[in-house]
Amino acid sequence: MPSRREGGEAAAAPSDPDALARAYYDALDAGEYDRLRSLLAPEFVQRRPDRTFEGRDRFVASMRDERPNTDTTHAVERVYPAGPGVAVRGRLLDADGEVLFAFVDVFSVENGRLRSLETYAADSAGD
Repeated sequence: MPSRREGGEAAAAPSDPDALARAYYDALDAGEYDRLRSLLAPEFVQRRPDRTFEGRDRFVASMRDERPNTDTTHAVERVYPAGPGVAVRGRLLDADGEVLFAFVDVFSVENGRLRSLETYAADSAGD
């Protein structure tokens, strides 16, 4: 089930890694880019199979302006909140609820913000 919040109200950044990861997906799915920015450390880095984003502002700009499909939802299936970060397994769904791909995201957390994200993805719902 997606972790999207109802109503789009602003909320303070959560402090534990599980809540931070869920807030990240909520903000991204809702298009709340100021909120997304507030969850990330200034030096935030995302590494994924096709590219790397360095810096919070570059990442947020890319999510806001460069994604080919912004009408998506991250369906979080499992959160593994061990250690100084958190791993999340889920699927990215399009507007019709069709699976675009499965993913595992591994976040590192420092000082109450997401510092880095390693994304691993598979191509189909059956993977």
